[in-house]
Amino acid sequence: MEATVLIPAYNEEATIAGVVRVAKEAGFPVVVADDGSEDRTAQEAARAGAQVVRLPHNRGKGGAIAEGLKRVNTPLVLLLDADLLGLAPHHLESLLDPVAKGKAEMTVGVFQGGRLSTDLAMRLTPFLSGQRALKTEDLRRVPGLEGARYDLELLLTRHAKKAGWRVLYLPLPGVSQVMKEEKRGLLPGFLHRLRMYREILRYYLKAKA
Repeated sequence: MEATVLIPAYNEEATIAGVVRVAKEAGFPVVVADDGSEDRTAQEAARAGAQVVRLPHNRGKGGAIAEGLKRVNTPLVLLLDADLLGLAPHHLESLLDPVAKGKAEMTVGVFQGGRLSTDLAMRLTPFLSGQRALKTEDLRRVPGLEGARYDLELLLTRHAKKAGWRVLYLPLPGVSQVMKEEKRGLLPGFLHRLRMYREILRYYLKAKA
């Protein structure tokens, strides 16, 4: 499959190398868009074999992906979060296969059987999953991509619906991710999650207006 794995990352030095190594093991080139990280995210990603694009300031997930897309030269792209746990090469292949074979315009990976907390969140809001495969040019043409911060996944989901894309939600058995409360501490992580949900709600209400 002619695909590139694109990973937006902000302060993910503990997990980014593991995600990159899985993508490399699966045979895909990897671009990591380091979104103004203040830790060793860029160095760990490069050491694991990724091509790293460093943004001087934090621009949010959409801005990081837009910048990383400039380095993607394959017809397909696979978006992955930088904090995944339990990821394996076959997960990437299962996401890409329907798009490569023309059975869907976009696939969305849903955690299953990983960790109870992330599984529950994914069951409630599968459309917020950051694990997606689609055509590179389709992603480049999504309006507002560069300005999306916490609401990137909702932006992609809404654009897919408007454009009439066929979207498949596929299970990712054994995959989960590190919770924000674990990364930042209980209170800072909780407050960050509230800010994220506020941005998502604001985008949702704006889109409905």
